[in-house]
Amino acid sequence: MDQSTTPQKTRLPLINGNPTAQKQLDAELEAELRAFEEAERERLGIKAERKQWADNMLESKMTRKERDHVTLLISGLTAAQDFLVEGALAGLGYKVKNFGTPDNAGLQVGKEFGNRGQCNPTYFTVGNLVNYLIKLRDEQGLTSEEVVKNYVFLTAGACGPCRFGMYVTEYRKALRDAGFDGFRVMLFQQTGGLSQATGDDVGLEMNPAFFVGIVKAIVCGDVMNALGYRIRPYEVEPGATNRAMEEAKRVLYKALYEHTNIFYALYKCRKIFEAVKVDRLRVRAKASIIGEFWAMTTEGDGNYQLQKFLESEGAENDIQLTTAWLLYNVWEVRHDTQDRTELRGADAGLYGLGNFQGEFDVTKRIATMRATEAALRLGFQAFAQPLGLHDYHLPDMDLVAEVAEGYYSNDLRGGEGHMEVGKLIVNAVRGKAHITVSVKPFGCMPSSGVSDGVQSLITAKYPGTIFCAVETSGDGAANFYSRIQMYMFKARIAAEEELNRVLAECGVTIEEVRAFLEKNPKYNSPLYYPPHRVAGTAANLVYVVAPLIKKTAAERAVDKAKHAAETAREIARKTPSALATAYRAATDPETIEKVRADATIVRDLVTGKAMEGFRPLLERLMGKAIFENNSELRTTTYQPDREVIAAE
Repeated sequence: MDQSTTPQKTRLPLINGNPTAQKQLDAELEAELRAFEEAERERLGIKAERKQWADNMLESKMTRKERDHVTLLISGLTAAQDFLVEGALAGLGYKVKNFGTPDNAGLQVGKEFGNRGQCNPTYFTVGNLVNYLIKLRDEQGLTSEEVVKNYVFLTAGACGPCRFGMYVTEYRKALRDAGFDGFRVMLFQQTGGLSQATGDDVGLEMNPAFFVGIVKAIVCGDVMNALGYRIRPYEVEPGATNRAMEEAKRVLYKALYEHTNIFYALYKCRKIFEAVKVDRLRVRAKASIIGEFWAMTTEGDGNYQLQKFLESEGAENDIQLTTAWLLYNVWEVRHDTQDRTELRGADAGLYGLGNFQGEFDVTKRIATMRATEAALRLGFQAFAQPLGLHDYHLPDMDLVAEVAEGYYSNDLRGGEGHMEVGKLIVNAVRGKAHITVSVKPFGCMPSSGVSDGVQSLITAKYPGTIFCAVETSGDGAANFYSRIQMYMFKARIAAEEELNRVLAECGVTIEEVRAFLEKNPKYNSPLYYPPHRVAGTAANLVYVVAPLIKKTAAERAVDKAKHAAETAREIARKTPSALATAYRAATDPETIEKVRADATIVRDLVTGKAMEGFRPLLERLMGKAIFENNSELRTTTYQPDREVIAAE
């Protein structure tokens, strides 16, 4: 064998505990490794030093001169709300595009360009945005530079501990990796206002007209969604409710776009929904949907189209409205303020009291929150009644907090806080629903890790409560649907037993009730909703019409007279104690001080002096720029053939 071709064998030298020799050997090995690394970098073409990406778009700006060519992209709420927000902002002179509910295609893009381990809403939403921009570039022929220059994404943020806290940076990171580095994400938050230019060169004016338009669109979407979910499970002709929804959305879009009377537009939508034929005697299990805000709000692949699937399994959905979330935010401010009243000094926290000493003190701030809550509730009903959404009650936040307090601290923040626990208890105790479905992204800490852990105690304390907790991850739809089907089987049985019990209690048959409804269409109208006594709509309807079936008009008149007499006697019996209680309350120094504070607020509001005192609080709640002067309000005229009017 040729010795010259034999590979030379080497081995590490034996140090035998010599420290100096060991250090020398380590240095030689490190030098060889560095040399090898440099050679490999040279061979692979990555010799240039790579810098870690840092978010340099923390202060995204849009100037006024850009308004004519920059399109605002919006998405994130229900399909109806996104569509109506588009109409409201377009009516203010902005170019706006609602780019649709996130789907599985967006999920795949989100996972491709997003960081690992994110939650479902982040993947879906950021992926939906990036996917839309890719289509603009690859299908419509725009360059990446043109997309970055001519489009801006407008979204809301918050101070939550999970996805909302990281959302905007995740957007920008994914956008950079997809080839749209520098794409602007305009974020207006609950805290700190809008990351936006101020002064005369503002492109996105966060003025009262802006916020009023958005609030009107959101509340219109809320009342229309609530009415749609009431009607759809009972429609005689499949798809009639969805067609009515699409037509109503166009009517409201036009009103928001043209700045015409929104209440008249809602009344016109009422006529559209009245044409839907329903059968209210169908047995439907009332399903209350709670959980993480995005997962229970979205209506697409992000929650496996949960609402649609529940209806296919025989449910009437009781959804959570965005207006209820606003009420919760107001409750948080009032609750935190009350907790801080006993502090020795004024703290400067998020909802601190540092700016509310002196003339506008703690008492007046709490009174302001009470007035804000009352205004929200009154405004909601002002929109609900013209549309025909009758007997709809927004949740009592004090009641929800009170019943949840013993199981989940009202001071904890994140997700929906204590509301998930409180809503389940209210559903169980007051018979609000046959089944409560809690949906959240996989691994959602506030909902899965905390709230659901408490719910097992609630279901044990209130036997018969049907509680179904499900998670979404973008895959695993079969397991998701299977779990819901298992619990819906129990809920349907509970709804059927409830209806049979009510029929027996009232002494009528289902045939008698159906015959009465055919002769009295008022009670079978799609807009008629029987008052709540039990969970099921059909059972509540029986409670209403059974007395009309079994008794003559004279007997019913006698019953009404007896009821009125009993009510009068009860009032007379309680009047002395009620007067005494009222007198004590009226003479109580604390009550007098509260009334005086409320009167001062009303006086200052009338004279225009309140804004200066309330500025610190409102800046935190609605954004700093709302207080800027708005000398220019753009208006536009509705164009029937305008492409953006499409409801899809």
